[in-house]
Formats: sequence, C-alpha cells, structure tokens
Amino acid sequence: MKMDDHIQYIKGVGPKRAALFAKLGVHSIEDACWLLPRRYEDRSHIKPISQLEPGSIATVVGKIKQAQVLTTRRRRRIFELTVGDDSGAMTAKWFKFNTRYMTSLFKKGELIILSGTVEVDPYGFFGGLQMLHPNYEVIDRDDDELVHSGRIVPVYPTTEGFHQKALRSIMKRIILEYGPKVADIVPLDIKQRYKFPAVAQALQQVHFPDNSADLELLEQGISPAHRRLVFEEFFLLELGLANRRRQLTQDRVGIAFKSTGELAHRLTKLLPFSLTAAQKRVLNQIKQDMARPQPMNRLLQGDVGSGKTVVALFSLLSAVEAGYQAAIMAPTEILAEQHYLNLRPLLDELGVNTLLLKGDIKNKEKQDAYERIASGEVQLVIGTHAIIQQKVNFLRLGLVVIDEQHRFGVMQRANLIRKGASPDVLVMTATPIPRTLALTVYGDLALSVIDELPPGRQPVETRLHYDRERSKVYGFINKQIQAGGQVYIVYPLVEESEKLNLKAATDMAAHLQRDIFPHLKIGLIHGRLSGQEKEQIMRDFKAQKLHILVATTVIEVGIDVPSASVMVIEHAERFGLAQLHQLRGRVGRGTEKSYCILLAHFPITEDAKLRLKAILNTQDGFMIAEEDLKIRGPGEFLGTRQSGLPDLRVANIIRDASLLEAARTEAFALTQKDPALSLPNHQPLKEALLRKWKHKLELVQIG
Repeated sequence: MKMDDHIQYIKGVGPKRAALFAKLGVHSIEDACWLLPRRYEDRSHIKPISQLEPGSIATVVGKIKQAQVLTTRRRRRIFELTVGDDSGAMTAKWFKFNTRYMTSLFKKGELIILSGTVEVDPYGFFGGLQMLHPNYEVIDRDDDELVHSGRIVPVYPTTEGFHQKALRSIMKRIILEYGPKVADIVPLDIKQRYKFPAVAQALQQVHFPDNSADLELLEQGISPAHRRLVFEEFFLLELGLANRRRQLTQDRVGIAFKSTGELAHRLTKLLPFSLTAAQKRVLNQIKQDMARPQPMNRLLQGDVGSGKTVVALFSLLSAVEAGYQAAIMAPTEILAEQHYLNLRPLLDELGVNTLLLKGDIKNKEKQDAYERIASGEVQLVIGTHAIIQQKVNFLRLGLVVIDEQHRFGVMQRANLIRKGASPDVLVMTATPIPRTLALTVYGDLALSVIDELPPGRQPVETRLHYDRERSKVYGFINKQIQAGGQVYIVYPLVEESEKLNLKAATDMAAHLQRDIFPHLKIGLIHGRLSGQEKEQIMRDFKAQKLHILVATTVIEVGIDVPSASVMVIEHAERFGLAQLHQLRGRVGRGTEKSYCILLAHFPITEDAKLRLKAILNTQDGFMIAEEDLKIRGPGEFLGTRQSGLPDLRVANIIRDASLLEAARTEAFALTQKDPALSLPNHQPLKEALLRKWKHKLELVQIG
C-alpha cells in the first residue's frame, strides 16, 4: 500500500472505523502518521504487588491465577481476575464486559500487565487490593512489543465509538509498518544544522517513545522528535508562502510608478502636523516597492491612532501623479464616509478628482459614477464592497488600499485586485497581528509596522466597574460633559433580545435621555440606519451638537472626534479583546485626559476575566494581540474569513514561535537558491509541497 491509500484498507480498520478516523481528520495512511498523541501516560515503572498503595496509579506484571464471572447478592455480574507475582496477589474487576470475549482472552498461567488506580478490595483475600476496569495487556511470549502497558503509553484524540485501546493498536501497526516509508523531505544540510532526527525516527518517538524519553517534554509537545515534526510542517508552509511571494514579485510584471513627488510635497505643507519617524520609515518602504516593476503586496500594521491613513494617502498620491487610478476599500459605510470626509478637503486642494462609492446611492448616481470611473475622470475611488461590483470598471487601476483587511473575505479582496492589471496592493489593519501569526497568515506579504503614536496623543485611563456601580459611572459622565467633553456609550445589541439579557442601544438611548440625562442631547447610531442618517449623526457629534453618542460597534473603527474624552462599554465581558482595544482607541485623540470605562455584568466567564485583565494592564495593541492569541488560539483568532492556508496539524504558533522563525528563514533561503525546486535532492520536497498546497495557491496569492 502507498502512503496516500485510504485508511480503510489497513488491517483492523474497515469502513466503520474509517468513518470514525474521518471525524479525526484522518483519511489516508499518511494522515494517520500525523495524528499525534494529545498526551502520554507513564506505565513503564512496574511495581511488585506487595508494594502497592491504595490511591496510587500503578503498573504491575503477574500471572493469571484465576479468571471467573461472579454474581453479587444484588444479581450484579462481575468479571474478576486474580493476578499474582512473587511478592503477592491482587484482583482486577470489570462490571461491563462481554463474557465470551473475556473468558477467551484471559487464560490461567498467562502473563498480564495491568495499569490503573489501586483500591482496597472490600471482598479480597489477597492483601485486599484491586483495580477496577484497569488497562491491560496479555503478554504474548513471541512478541516483546508492548502497546498499552509497561511503557510510556500514547493517548490519542478520539471520537465517540472509537475506543482508545483499539485506536492505539491500529496506530502501532501503522507506525511500525508505514512510519519508515514517510518521505524525509527536509534537506540534509538543514537537518544537520538543527540536529534533527530522521522523520521516521521522530514519528516513532512521538507515537511510541522509549521509556527513557523525557515525559515532561513529550507532554508539552517540545521533545526533540516533536520539534522535528513541527519544523517540517512550518517549513512546508513557509516554502509555499515564499514561492507565492516570488511569483507575486519576480515572476509578474507590475507597474514601476514614476512620480516627481510634487503632490506629496504639497500635501506635506497642507498637513497641520509632521509625520513621525515610523510613518516616514514605512512610507519609504512603500515608495521603494512602488518604484519596482513588480507588484507590491504589503501589509501595513499600526495601532489605533498611529496614522496609517495619512501614509496611505501619500501612497495614493504617488499612483495618481504617475497617471494611474487608485482605490480605497473600507468594510463599513461609516468608515468609507469618514475617509471621504477627512481626505476630500485635502484632495480638492491638490486637484485630485475623488468619488465616494457605496451601496445606498440612487441608480442614476451609480450609473454616472460607473461612467466617470471607467473613463478615468475619477482618479481616486473611496468606497465599500460597492467597489467590487461587476459593473465597476477602472480605466487604469494602479494601487489598491484595503482598510481593516481582516473584515474582508479572501475572494472580496481578489475581486478588487482583478479590477486592474497587476496593481500594487497595500492592506492595512489597526488590529495588531502578532508577529508569529503574521508570518503564517501573511507570510507572502511584506510587513510594515507603524510602532509609534503621533506626539501629543494622551494615554487613555481604563477603569473596570460592575453594574452595581452604574450611578457612580453616570455621575462621572455628567462631570466630564460639564468640563466640555463628549461621551460614547457602546452596547453589543441594537434592540433588546429575548434570548440574551443584554442592554440594547435603542432602549438604553431612550432610557438615558428620559431618566438619566434629560438636560443633555443624546444621539443614537447603529448599522441599520441609512448612510445619510449615520453621516448626519456623526456630523452633529463632531460639531458638538450632541453630548452623548449611544452606539453599537459600528463605531469600532475609523471614527475620529478629538473632543470625545470618555468611552463607556456596556457588557464589556461580552466583547472580544481586539474590539475592546479598538473601541478604547476612539478616545484620547485630543489634548484632554481621556477615559475608557468597562461596565461588566455577572456572570463572567474565565476567558472574559482574562480579556478584561489584559485590557486593563496595557495599551500596547501588539501585547493585547499576543494575549488575545493565547486566550483564543490561532483558529478562533483568525476567524472563518481567513481561508486559503494549509491546516497546522502538529505545530502551535504560540508555543513554537522560534521554530516558525527558523523555518521561515530556511524556506526563503532555499527559494533563493532553487526557486523551482528542480534539483534532484529537492524532488521529494517539491512533491510534498504540491500535496500540501493543492487548490490553495490562488487564495494565498490574494493573502
């Protein structure tokens, strides 16, 4: 049989167990080799029966003296084994059993290993000790390979109907027979550099380790054998990303933008502030990319308020000045409108023809917009998903900026990029992505980070209050407004839900206006309002016609009101860590001291406690992202939108961060030396890469 043959045809599997294997993500023999144990039990230390102590977990070896079915006074049937060694005897009992199977399995005089918890046997005559439902293994005199006892025993992830013992026996058979056939794809020089064992040896030691192995390292998944398998998985992942990067940059003809820098010079004079050193550094990286004849694919990360939009504006002007069109796509109408309102005065002054394109404009306006974009009259389009509609055609799209890229699906980004002939792509996020995650998910993108805030930005003081302290919070709000501040109050729902006992934005806005702050002006904004309604409310709030803005998370990104100094988050325990950080970033944009008040309600889950603790302890977005990654794990952190990458079966990007860095370095170096993996010794690696990445290269290209 070959490694890609179906697991069903392995001895002891068959169709029923193959269906159970499929639930564990195992379909082929090769898949089974990579189904690693989730933990281990040390059953290697064999004790004489006379030294057993009640309450301890122990392993013993003895001869079967008696095997019988007993019936208690209450008519309960028990299968009982009496087992003895040179020092004494004990019993093993099962209350659930198949009589025919058990009596055929256990024969008087045979050697057996038992592992389990030692208890006092209330009916015993042999020292009064017993094990209930122990793990057992009858020792075949012709077979010195123990599987379930007398060794460090693997415990596999399993599913209902698939017993651990049956699974372990099948895995032993597979690793023994097929482990040596697994292709050793990591090049010899890399293995020697990191002192990695051969893959067959690593698989053997991970699945069925020697008794001399370090149990603690095995349990943590960081034994030398584990590290060898983790490296291989990361290496294949990063090799695929390196290959994509090469295809995106070296193998494709893009646009070498040539601009005089006049628009950038004029913009610098118009801005009421100077760029930070971090902004200048990132802008220089983008300019260098745009000047090359290969397409730019760059991820721009920057914490809330770090000034990513102005960096994007300079980049957009470079494209426009070179005679190309540019586009910014934002995930929400309110963010697209915010970009348009903030940038339009500057762009008008610079003579750049700009258009806002969103879903709720009238058909006649839409048709007019489509014609102006197609003719090239419009130089810069700012919009939502409306930009990627089929009817939108650009004359000469040169640069695409995607804001808050994590809000878009892979195919949505693809549709925008396809509107041009290999345009440069800049994706931006204010949700910091830990470096380890950026290397796996965006490994084919160049990474830029704005790691400093503009001067004058005030740190936001974060406080945690509980529902019972509400009146105290309301008093604080009143005081802040009297001092000239403005307040956001954010709720997780628009309207009251019968299923969830959460305070809702619409009901609470009415309650606050009527019962708590009748002397103040309160506005309400949420996703169900029309674009015009949202725009008007934001204008009123910015113009300080409103004291309090009650909102849902529609204001999570892109809202910039310098006079707003207090952010109150209701049901803070219900929000994700990234959301809490984003919402807090809406205040502290002026010169006044600002506050973020977390209003939590009981009961609070353990994860929620960790999130609240993290947000209270730091304002550094990257530290918060690392905490978020630890709390939720990579799969949940990324969400369902991030498809297009092979799954990680062995590696853990948090635990194995150093191996990820090493694998990336080696993969990118190898791609430089042998881009097509054409050397004879790289053929197994090439085949493994194609298997791992099949159907996924196109999506990864989009990133």
